[in-house]
Amino acid sequence: MTSPENARTPRAGWISDLPTFRSAEPRIVRLSLEHFVAAPGPNQISAWNGWIPDLQREADSLLHVHEPAAEYTAILEYELPRDQRRPDVVILEGGVVVVLELKGPQTGLQAGLDQVAAYARDLRAYHRECHDRPVVPVLVRAMEPDAPRVHDGVTIVGPRGLHPLLKDISRRLAGTPLAPAAFLDDDAYCPMPSIVQAARELFERGELPFIKRARAHTDPALRAITNIALEAAAKKERHVVMLTGVPGSGKTLVGLQLVHAHWLSPLAVPRQGKSATVPAVFLSGNGPLVAVLQDALASAGGGGKTFVQDIKKYVETYSKKRARTPPEHLVVFDEAQRAHDADRVAHVHGSERAQSEPEHLLEFMLRVPEWSVLVALVGTGQAIHVGEEGGIALWRDALVKLAHGNWVVHAPANVEQALTEGRFAGAGLATRWNPSLNLDTELRHHLVPRVHAFVDGLLQDAPPADLARIARELREGGHRFLVTTDLGAAKQYLRERYGEAPRSRYGLVASSKDKLLADWGVDNSFQTTKKLRAGPWFNQPPTHPLSCCRLDTVATEFAAQGLELDMALLAWGTDFIRENGVWTNRLARGTQGKVHDALALRRNSYRVLLTRGRDGTVIFLPPVGEMKETIEHLERCGVEAWT
Repeated sequence: MTSPENARTPRAGWISDLPTFRSAEPRIVRLSLEHFVAAPGPNQISAWNGWIPDLQREADSLLHVHEPAAEYTAILEYELPRDQRRPDVVILEGGVVVVLELKGPQTGLQAGLDQVAAYARDLRAYHRECHDRPVVPVLVRAMEPDAPRVHDGVTIVGPRGLHPLLKDISRRLAGTPLAPAAFLDDDAYCPMPSIVQAARELFERGELPFIKRARAHTDPALRAITNIALEAAAKKERHVVMLTGVPGSGKTLVGLQLVHAHWLSPLAVPRQGKSATVPAVFLSGNGPLVAVLQDALASAGGGGKTFVQDIKKYVETYSKKRARTPPEHLVVFDEAQRAHDADRVAHVHGSERAQSEPEHLLEFMLRVPEWSVLVALVGTGQAIHVGEEGGIALWRDALVKLAHGNWVVHAPANVEQALTEGRFAGAGLATRWNPSLNLDTELRHHLVPRVHAFVDGLLQDAPPADLARIARELREGGHRFLVTTDLGAAKQYLRERYGEAPRSRYGLVASSKDKLLADWGVDNSFQTTKKLRAGPWFNQPPTHPLSCCRLDTVATEFAAQGLELDMALLAWGTDFIRENGVWTNRLARGTQGKVHDALALRRNSYRVLLTRGRDGTVIFLPPVGEMKETIEHLERCGVEAWT
């Protein structure tokens, strides 16, 4: 047996076999938890005082009726490594992992359900010992009946129904016995980092944690581009790489790893007798992404402006001084599908010499001595600005114009037609089609693979019955799409769900073109949202006045694109609604500048807004007549109605 004195570990507030837990004084258990959890408040201590005796009573009952329970392990306040979230209780039942979340009657049912479902999902996805064994989420609610019921894959039970439920789970499910030491090993749990977390890891340590299941999807692309760069340096060649992928598939993570590659520095060609100081750079036209990454790196004690740069400033620097040579041999351009065309570049830079951003970048790369590689990260369906609708065709035309650079073009076959139309075939450019350069698995959403398929189908009028099936699959995987007409209830749900997760970020997002939301407490006006400070909004904890978690400031699609939250509260406006069975932007604000397809830009904007949440999206629609058909359509497509 484990003694109470040894019950506290650096990773949990209490760990022991079940008989030891049952026999310990409740006060000793509580003091161990108090010592482990930093500055627990009076509500937390009161909850422990209430729940510990209940848990010990159920442990005693289980030990009397189920002999194998003597070998079970009780872990209280287990802190997930690199995460700081803490499931209330984890029971190791031989080869089965049972996750218990304990809630009083004042906590909303949906928040408790989704919180424990997320714990179980993440253990399955990121814990080495849980990939191939049952992980069972259980919500234990005060005042709940003893008889268990199941909702969205979570078992709900009252406190006195816990011991028969644990006995039943053990008898129904089986797995290879799991030792507590193996479960508690810090290296066993490697969660998928957010973009900001990845930037910090790379800047501070030069590497990302080994996330086996996620890297299986991105490593082939990383290896392919690495080999391309090595070939370019060895043969003194110029290469262009198109890395495509659905939103959240890891394109940005691949780009961040490339610009931090240690092997790049020795390959840099000296300039005027000196080595290039910056062999690679990450460029983005997404101002908020640049601001958030630079803010995150500054808070980590580093200089983010070398790490990531704004494409506008980069173009401005090297286009005005044509003799100036960039120091980088490898340039990664994020969200390359949103590259500005010549008209937009001329407008933004006040230049009479009209060149698109792809033309500028290719021309800059030709100035670099001996070899260069330009990596374009291309997302699908994400053009939301004026001047961003050129897509792959813009890159094709730029390559044709600068074909004298003898570029070798690498791309996946899914863009072959768009890339090789027109004069490309006669330009004499070498092309290599590589399937590993297309990332089609969504990693942002915790390896739940069909979030993008659901959102794309919703916006492109897929049959509601087909979408409802995907929605059920997403719910079973722990990803939530919820819809409500009560903004206050939506905010309360988020605060309850993430109240015990200090690193989690949740925020209010909305389309920039809606005219109604301000009347419902969502100020998405241009004058207000242009003042949003993206760095602290995405990075700061809930107690900070500028944090997204305050739920009082709005990020539009322009501020949110390329970034992510743990969960988004999407205020859906009248700029994109259902009328007579089709989507329309009839009530949207006007768009300044030349636009080829305003409805497509609205559709893309909502694609961005619907895919910001790693855990899911709560959709708020104002209860007005114009939204009635939209609400009904969302529910038919499987979005869960909730208040």
